[in-house]
Amino acid sequence: MSGSAAIFGVGASVPDDLVTNAQLTESLHTTDEWIVKRTGIHERRRLNGRVSLTELATQACKEALRDAGREAADVDRVVVATITADQITPGLAPGVAAAIGAERAGASDLNAACVGFLAGLEQAAALIESGRAELVVVCGADALSRLTDFEDRNTAVLFGDGAGAVVVARADVSLGCAPFEMGCDGVNARLLYANTDERMLRMEGREVYRHAVRRMTEATREALRRAGLEIDDLDLFVAHQANARILEATARELGLPHERLVLDVDRVANTSSASIPLALWRAERDGRLKHGATVGLAAFGAGFVWGAGVISWKERVPVYV
Repeated sequence: MSGSAAIFGVGASVPDDLVTNAQLTESLHTTDEWIVKRTGIHERRRLNGRVSLTELATQACKEALRDAGREAADVDRVVVATITADQITPGLAPGVAAAIGAERAGASDLNAACVGFLAGLEQAAALIESGRAELVVVCGADALSRLTDFEDRNTAVLFGDGAGAVVVARADVSLGCAPFEMGCDGVNARLLYANTDERMLRMEGREVYRHAVRRMTEATREALRRAGLEIDDLDLFVAHQANARILEATARELGLPHERLVLDVDRVANTSSASIPLALWRAERDGRLKHGATVGLAAFGAGFVWGAGVISWKERVPVYV
């Protein structure tokens, strides 16, 4: 069985409720200028209780399948990366699989914080490359408003809700999903966490910034090396949209021109595992992400966990079997 794993469809969904910086400034005793300077964020979306995270994830997955020209009956696995599922159990994935009509698919949630989408994408590629699946839907979906302390100025401005998904299928491609570089450091878990009692995200911002830039830079360089590529070979770099300053610092460390860096944090804030597929969706619709493009991906999150990889974007027509 020939072919590699590659991405052929993308979908996105965000809540209708928009929260601008102006709506936060009085309660947090801050200004729009302060928020933008430190984060690059202008607005974020939040669930309002009328729509569930399962529904957002379902919408993103349905759009990704339409974009790929595939049917729910083709899906072998549904992998949903999330830390904020609607219930403790069951997770999001079984409900999403049912809602999209993937009746014969296996389904599971994955918790890797903000690296969840990359971890799910690596899992999908492994299933396809090993012959255990032919088509996998990978979704990142999070509602970080469920874990936000709205009285903490340093974190309340950072987080938003949303879902993004991709369709990964077998194809005869030159690159597809190249081997990813993944890592972890549990020693520093106290710097970014949410415990089961308080259920609010707590973060040492300066330390997280320092670790995030270093780890995403190192992982991206190693992923490029494993793929036999250089930074100049990347058409775009799409990293976890945690904070514009982190993204810009990582790009500088890599020697990546600013015009090849994708910034989506301005309109959706930090959506954890949803941020990379949401940014891919926006880049394509803005005309920046073309078929056959070589794209670098990187993420860093609580754990600490991090990862990076190189993919080709909708490189060729997938192999239907």
